[in-house]
Amino acid sequence: MAKFSKKTKTSENIPTSALPDIIFMLLFFFMVTTVLREQEILVEQKIPQATQLQKLQKKTLISYIYIGKPKNTGLYGSEPRVQANDALLTPADIVQWVNQERDMLPEADRNMITISMKIDRDVKMGPISDVQTELREADARRVLYASVGKVQKD
Repeated sequence: MAKFSKKTKTSENIPTSALPDIIFMLLFFFMVTTVLREQEILVEQKIPQATQLQKLQKKTLISYIYIGKPKNTGLYGSEPRVQANDALLTPADIVQWVNQERDMLPEADRNMITISMKIDRDVKMGPISDVQTELREADARRVLYASVGKVQKD
């Protein structure tokens, strides 16, 4: 009788023909879902340092106001300006801007809106107090002043 023998030749290499497709799908996925900077800052920002800092928990409730000298002084002048989103505002426009930002939040969180003010360290107090007054008029009582790292105490 004839003997039947098993063929034990199995290939041990891993098929890599689909690997480039998978890599390009992942690359495309991350390119589509990545959120880049949402707004262009039109004013100079040299944020001051602080002695006490607190980290925020819920950043979705924060809207940002930038105050500083415009980067394009030929177009906007050299006086400090207020920027919210991608537009330069006057202090009189802040109440309307706060109401628009509040309308974008869910109904339950509208009274929890927080305004974060990123102010250049060289700006005088006049424009800042104008913005604070308008924020009071808009009933935006939660105001943060952004800063960078802690100052070392001696």
